[in-house]
Amino acid sequence: MSFAAAKEHLKKFGFENRIMEFDISSATVSLAAKAINCKEAEIAKTMSFIVNSKPILIVVSGDSKIDNAKFKAEFQTKAKMIPFDEVERMTGHAAGGVCPFGINEEAEVYLDISLKQFTTVYPACGSSNSAVKLTLNELETASCYKKWVDVCKKIQ
Repeated sequence: MSFAAAKEHLKKFGFENRIMEFDISSATVSLAAKAINCKEAEIAKTMSFIVNSKPILIVVSGDSKIDNAKFKAEFQTKAKMIPFDEVERMTGHAAGGVCPFGINEEAEVYLDISLKQFTTVYPACGSSNSAVKLTLNELETASCYKKWVDVCKKIQ
């Protein structure tokens, strides 16, 4: 159902024709980059956390990871990922397909500045074998994001 919810959400903005479905898994950054034939850094991975008992999603570049000190400075709490078996219930999407589209109403979306190095990025689309090609402006529009944040560092 989450692919359908993401697709329906993207349709509201006229982006449904940008959705790609694959015969192979795109559940990780490396698998998604291979399926799309792009750089891993261009994958817009969506990470799910709990802040004040509510789910938040942070969309980051594929070559980034959360910097705990920056996260704490931004959200005034330690970074705590949503447990694997709770991800779908709390966000609306299962792990491997989490994206900022068609999510549960209480989830808030943030975009990390690590994405700003690109014109076009590829977030998942609600399943472990899908993605959508969006410009940063389109990602801002479709994600209904709360704000840009700086909570990442490059993966070494």
